[in-house]
Amino acid sequence: MNLSLRCAVAVWQRNLTVYRHTYKLNLVPNFFEPVFYLLAMGVGLGSYVTLGSGEPYLHFLAPGLVAAAAMNGATFETTYNSFVRMTFQRTYEGMLTTPVSVDDIVVGELLWAVTRAIIYGGIFLVMVVLFGLIPPAAALLALPVVALCGAMFAALGQAFTAYVKNIEMYSWYYTMFLTPLFLFSGIFFPIEERFPPWAVKLAWLTPLYHAAGLMRAVAAGSFAVSDGVSLAYCVAVTVLLGAVALRTLRGRLLN
Repeated sequence: MNLSLRCAVAVWQRNLTVYRHTYKLNLVPNFFEPVFYLLAMGVGLGSYVTLGSGEPYLHFLAPGLVAAAAMNGATFETTYNSFVRMTFQRTYEGMLTTPVSVDDIVVGELLWAVTRAIIYGGIFLVMVVLFGLIPPAAALLALPVVALCGAMFAALGQAFTAYVKNIEMYSWYYTMFLTPLFLFSGIFFPIEERFPPWAVKLAWLTPLYHAAGLMRAVAAGSFAVSDGVSLAYCVAVTVLLGAVALRTLRGRLLN
């Protein structure tokens, strides 16, 4: 592995410099989407919803939306933005004329995607605390989970981008993969209470299910063995898909 931490940080810093000029356009839609869901589903629909556990619906909903905000922040960065830099702007080719290696580019991009996840997930987390849905102390513990969720979906998006040849393929990625994850990963209702066993097992295989479960455990301040399994799942998926992205992009950019 030809990795220089200094060069990877330089890639991250380059993206940060660009973001400083565009953050107002990028931040607002990504931030307000989960806020709208919180208000519409939690405050609006939630007044008609009673959970079997007796937990207020808003308290159930909010942690999952934090995980979704982190997912969105990391995903957009490693899909559309990475593809544009690689294919249209030829930014990666320019980087490779410097001491920066492909490994540095991939790691730097992943670090930046995690940063975006922390920005979006962290700001929304502050909103959730202000709503009184998560205690401030629990919110501090939730930040590492936000970062882990961002890393997992950053690696997932980067691995997909490594194979994509046409930008139109992202409509499939968002519509046929991310949207079902968002709707059926236990964010809006307890999967185990509403679906048959085979559907629960299918949901268990998905990354957002584990991220939302971890976030909910941190918010509640109670951890079970299943939460440890979810933590291991998220770490394993991040490492595995990060390696896939690294190997595939190395072959694509150097050839």
